[in-house]
Amino acid sequence: MAQGVIYILTNPSFPDYVKIGYADDIKQRLSHLNRSECIPFAFRIYATYEVDSRLSDKKIHSIIDRINPDLRSIDNFNGQKRVREFYAMTPEDAYGILEAIAEIHGFSDRLKKYEKSESETNDERLAEEIDNESTERAANFSFSACQIQIGEQIEYYADHDIKATVVDDRKVSYEGEIYSLTALAKKLTGKKNNIAGPRYFKYKGEWLNTVRHRLGV
Repeated sequence: MAQGVIYILTNPSFPDYVKIGYADDIKQRLSHLNRSECIPFAFRIYATYEVDSRLSDKKIHSIIDRINPDLRSIDNFNGQKRVREFYAMTPEDAYGILEAIAEIHGFSDRLKKYEKSESETNDERLAEEIDNESTERAANFSFSACQIQIGEQIEYYADHDIKATVVDDRKVSYEGEIYSLTALAKKLTGKKNNIAGPRYFKYKGEWLNTVRHRLGV
């Protein structure tokens, strides 16, 4: 009779990592992890593999560490080395390791892959959107680099009748006031948090970010 499970967990908060560990009760373990308020999104079960003994995950860790010791998340905090159960690998690759072990031992029936719920899918989309917006905020938008000349107009995505006029490489004029794209986007949306201005405007029907990406700038 199986003792517990080796699990693979994913979290949209850090999409480049998976958590591989052992639990007697995976639902209880998941509930414990998701009580933390330190992460914006919840962990979800990607896959489990039933095992007969505790600490079987340590053998998996050892295998991965031998193949590539750089995959494991290791850092130093207050002078102490922290070695954690997070690995810089895709959940598909992590699952492949469990799948190979299960096949070798003839226990493929103990391996289970979980389908994403609608809320988990939405969380992943939201996390990706936040990451993309953060990246775009860090990249300054330039009208000239996007071949948009001074005097031309851009339109607000939610109302095409709302237009602003380009006055220099980074600013526009709207209702007699000068704004950056971010400042004008905040004014029109009513949002107070940091946002990426180019996401809210179009030029000749094309999103500003699409123009930027199309021209490679």
